[in-house]
Amino acid sequence: MDSALSDPHNGSAEAGGPANGTTRPPSTPEGIALAYGSLLLMALLPIFFGALRSVRCARGKNSSDMPETITSRDAARFPIIASCTLLGLYLFFKVYFPNKTYTGSVLKTWKTQKSKKGKTAIIQNPTSRDSHSFPLEIFSQEYINLLLSMYFFVLGILALSHTISPFMNKFFPASFPNRQYQLLFTQGSGENKEEIINYEFDTKDLVCLGLSSIVGVWYLLRKHWIANNLFGLAFSLNGVELLHLNNVSTGCILLGGLFIYDVFWVFGTNVMVTVAKSFEAPIKLVFPQDLLEKGLEADNFAMLGLGDIVIPGIFIALLLRFDISLKKDTHTYFYTSFAAYIFGLGLTIFIMHVFKHAQPALLYLVPACVGFPVLVALAKGEVTEMFSYEESNPKDPAAATESKEATEASASKGLEKKEK
Repeated sequence: MDSALSDPHNGSAEAGGPANGTTRPPSTPEGIALAYGSLLLMALLPIFFGALRSVRCARGKNSSDMPETITSRDAARFPIIASCTLLGLYLFFKVYFPNKTYTGSVLKTWKTQKSKKGKTAIIQNPTSRDSHSFPLEIFSQEYINLLLSMYFFVLGILALSHTISPFMNKFFPASFPNRQYQLLFTQGSGENKEEIINYEFDTKDLVCLGLSSIVGVWYLLRKHWIANNLFGLAFSLNGVELLHLNNVSTGCILLGGLFIYDVFWVFGTNVMVTVAKSFEAPIKLVFPQDLLEKGLEADNFAMLGLGDIVIPGIFIALLLRFDISLKKDTHTYFYTSFAAYIFGLGLTIFIMHVFKHAQPALLYLVPACVGFPVLVALAKGEVTEMFSYEESNPKDPAAATESKEATEASASKGLEKKEK
């Protein structure tokens, strides 16, 4: 997971450095303010709209839109799995691409030899007797990034199509010939038949898919920062909408674990930085600091990892659904946590700018997003209700019934308290 805010050449949110090693002219204060203000705004949009859509998603009956529920066991394992994945990717790039700076005339010194694992390049260092080897063709970094680009090309089109579909529906005329379709994959037969995929869509969805494909081709061919951001925003909004925490305690476990994860991998090692630099994928939002000087062709980017949006976002969305379960007119906990996110991310940017050092954003976001709502709950005397609120996996009817009963019991306890 890429989740850090940092200065040039560090982490997932950074001011991008020059590709050719030359020194860039310093960014203007206006350019820096525009870049980080835009990143802050782009981070808020998927959280706000994703949280609102998560409410409808939780009530929906279409299996294609059913959320994936994160349990406490999932939350406890997630930082460990993320750390193993991150470290594995780091070792992969360090082991297989240790000499990616050998270019130009040095290529003439390569010798290839056959082995059981395929072709291997042997680079004789012109300045020493040392030789360096790494696999060719199969493990070429360019091929790996090409595979990643194709993977995110497909995912990005689907995510963007799902994101824009509710907005695009308002523009279709009433006379538009809309037909319903269903994509169904099952396993087994008779009583043992089990649904693997059950996706319902219509002609309007196909139009949205076509429009999203245009953005996908643009990203695949140009890797333009606007196309990257469109995919990044779509991934973030879908994550907040479709990933649901089952209760506040699970959210605290997840955010607490990733708090340690983020601090360790950003402050303790250069692992996250190396992996983030090696990937060419829309796993971050970017905005150029030199936009005012170079326009849309600007290339000195400030960046924010999607993990800094989705992880706090699913917790904020949970608090919105908790607000709705209280059956009150105000959404106190949602707005409190949303304001806390703005404060936390703003503080991260400020400290990074002052100290000129990489900052793990979750170091500031987690205490703010968890602490502020809990303080509000303490002030209102609703801590018990907050931590007893339970959501279940909608794919499990038995669990859903138990969850509903638990929530109703919690609500009745709260009413009894107020009456006393």
